[in-house]
Amino acid sequence: MQRLNSHLHTKKQPPYVLNLDPAVLKVPFGTNIDIRDSVNYKKVMEDYNLGPNGAIMTSLNLFATKIDQVLGIVEKRAPKLDHVIVDTPGQIECFIWSASGAIITDAFASAFPTMIAYIVDTPRTTSPATFMSNMLYACSILYKTKLPMIIVFNKIDAQDPEFAKEWMSDFEKFQEALRNDEDLNGEGENSSGYMGSLMNSLSLMLEEFYCHLDVAAVSAYTGEGFDEFLESVQKKVDEYNKDYKAERDAIIKKREEDAAARKAQDLTKLMKDIGIQDDKAKPTDPAKEPIDSISDTEDIEPNELDGEVERDEDEGIIGQPSREYTLDPDDVGAHMTDSSLQDRYQQALAASGAEADREAMQKIINSGLQ
Repeated sequence: MQRLNSHLHTKKQPPYVLNLDPAVLKVPFGTNIDIRDSVNYKKVMEDYNLGPNGAIMTSLNLFATKIDQVLGIVEKRAPKLDHVIVDTPGQIECFIWSASGAIITDAFASAFPTMIAYIVDTPRTTSPATFMSNMLYACSILYKTKLPMIIVFNKIDAQDPEFAKEWMSDFEKFQEALRNDEDLNGEGENSSGYMGSLMNSLSLMLEEFYCHLDVAAVSAYTGEGFDEFLESVQKKVDEYNKDYKAERDAIIKKREEDAAARKAQDLTKLMKDIGIQDDKAKPTDPAKEPIDSISDTEDIEPNELDGEVERDEDEGIIGQPSREYTLDPDDVGAHMTDSSLQDRYQQALAASGAEADREAMQKIINSGLQ
């Protein structure tokens, strides 16, 4: 990163640099956006009781929630930029195979032509087993991100990368290297030959994979090979615009159509549920209720009316409302107040009592005369 950054500055093409590694202590190059400015890696470890890799993933998750703001900043400066460099954590499982890594990668790929540079430590790749491990990592990254990729062999000042290029282009060269490695061909003391057979099968399987990769060789120490690397980057940008962009647009369109279909399905289900509830809550229309007629009542057996009182003829037809009794307005009593009624009641009671007293007195007198 530091060498690439300085190389672009010397070409008068300063890049826009983002650091997404929250665990790095010191960045040897200038950054425009740094994850450490918004997320404290050590505090995440302490607060959530996490280990190193867990804290890196949690920090990336927190940063991914603001990726729309990051894209907004980069898009404002994009007209004046030729390159945007994003330095990700070295642990592949923390970035490529995490949800936050996929969100960040997809966000950039949806806004800008994006490519992946996979850095290989050339001196450590001289062993066929290490070489095959690197190729499997690269293959997994390619199929996970679905973005153009360049395999970059670094430290070419310490180790010539031609052997690796031959292994990628010539299957027989890799088989020869397997036969000459005692730890893989079964001739070593602790070797069973299983690893050699596995490497042989993997190399056959990855032969098609190698054909779709661009290879670059650079030295971060001397700066050698960076012009060729930038040429490969430009080829991948053209490849992105030609092939990958159309594929990604199709994926995004399919995703949006699926989301719209799910939303419409949920809305239809919701409307059906609301309709069912409305039907249950809707009051019954009396006009639609069945009404018993006289003929229906005549068909009822006498014992079916047990416990019911039959209505008189003057009370109307069964099923009609009951008669309401009111005072006749022409009647005098209809105009009487409560006080006048009480006075009449008292007078009637007094008259009745006086009559009863006279009758009793008359009986006593008659009995005395006899």
